[in-house]
Amino acid sequence: MDPYSTELLWMVIVGFILAFFLAFAIGANDVANSFGTSVGSGVLTFKQAVILAAIFETAGSVLIGYKVTDAIRKGVVDVSVYEGSENVLVLGMLSSLIGSTIWIFIATFANAPVSTTHSLVGGIVGFSLVARGGDGMNITQLINIVISWFVSPALSGVVAIAIYTLIKFLILRASNPLKAGLISLPIIYGLSFFINFLAITFGGSQLLGMSNLTTWMCFVISIGVALAVALIVQFAMVPWQRKKALGVLDANDKATIQAHTQYQINTALSLENGKIDQGLQSKDVEVAVIDNTNHSTPNGSTVALDASLVEEKSAIVETLFHYLQILSAIFTAFAHGGNDVSNSIGPLITIWMVYVEGSATQKSESPIYLLFYGGIGMVIGFALLGRRINETIGKKITKIVPSTGFTIETSAAATVLLASKIGVPVSTTHCIVGAVVSLGIVHGQTEGGGKQVNWRLALSMFSAWVITLPVAGGISALVMYFFKLGFGF
Repeated sequence: MDPYSTELLWMVIVGFILAFFLAFAIGANDVANSFGTSVGSGVLTFKQAVILAAIFETAGSVLIGYKVTDAIRKGVVDVSVYEGSENVLVLGMLSSLIGSTIWIFIATFANAPVSTTHSLVGGIVGFSLVARGGDGMNITQLINIVISWFVSPALSGVVAIAIYTLIKFLILRASNPLKAGLISLPIIYGLSFFINFLAITFGGSQLLGMSNLTTWMCFVISIGVALAVALIVQFAMVPWQRKKALGVLDANDKATIQAHTQYQINTALSLENGKIDQGLQSKDVEVAVIDNTNHSTPNGSTVALDASLVEEKSAIVETLFHYLQILSAIFTAFAHGGNDVSNSIGPLITIWMVYVEGSATQKSESPIYLLFYGGIGMVIGFALLGRRINETIGKKITKIVPSTGFTIETSAAATVLLASKIGVPVSTTHCIVGAVVSLGIVHGQTEGGGKQVNWRLALSMFSAWVITLPVAGGISALVMYFFKLGFGF
């Protein structure tokens, strides 16, 4: 077929429209996974989540979305079987877009977070079975994708439990939890930046020139960024976080001390005759909170830790994870953009490249402007319809606090980034939910208290996962069947 064939022009136009609707649907259903735990724990408002998504979902789409997009558009089905019948391949991709979009919208309005990867792979398999039967089906790649659907939530859950166990015993249950948390901040920030910069640079986009970087250069860049971030955190953020965590107590303002009842300072002051000693300094309270000990003031009064203050200290330590959770949400959004932009743009890129090259083999790399187009569509969908799934992920499965939210997002981001780098389109939904459920079993509670995980909701979500591929595939196959009747191929 000749490049820029007029025969395909209408299909290209329809493809752009359908791809935007699919990206919109993915944003409404799937982008909420990136920010559900941050909004659920109260660290971010929904509006703030939308702003961060606009920046980092799009960045992930452009910087690392090319590999998974290539896997979607050429890996599930051997496109060479459509050589000489490029119009059939394009019609098939339109069918997959329609099937995936319809199912994801249905799931979104049912408040069910489903795998958009399942949806699109099912759509591609559905149209291909109608068009070519089993011919061209890449069974090996399909098996790898199917295996990843089960492995990814399990792996994300295991990583989440491992990370939270370290946080729990090294920070939350340390003899001096606040001090341990402050010491850990530069390390945690540095590691987070190292992992994500290595994901961007190692085997990065050819269009951005990152494929020219050698392995040692990628590690040097990533280590350099990590060290710089760690130093900034140590000398700028740690003192500020320390002051913020202690409630910014004013040493000479007894009214300020009394006002900080949320930290139960009054119950921690064991003073003679029940009166506030005029010689008491807020630093004495500070020492007691940090060192986990009773502390004597110069005038002989004692700042003592009782059980209620020990409980409140957990809440104080949790504040250290507020900005860490925002950071992990950013990295999860980045990873999600890199992985799941393929679900909306993979078929469109196939349509566009067949139109431009006139060949079903599509030898060129995924264009950045189309990846950007998909990222924008996802962000708009999240902004307009994302609250539904955001509530389900962040509040209804189990109770999320900043430390568990950070753990969930970090483990899911690591799993998705790894999959993106090897070109396997995994389900971000499965990774997030796998981590949420795993930590819910270990740590969480539902909003009403009692059981740790809302198993009724979790099982209904699992059921939706099971039917996603056949439903999306069935709709795509039906659309392709009508195309086959209408165009006579």
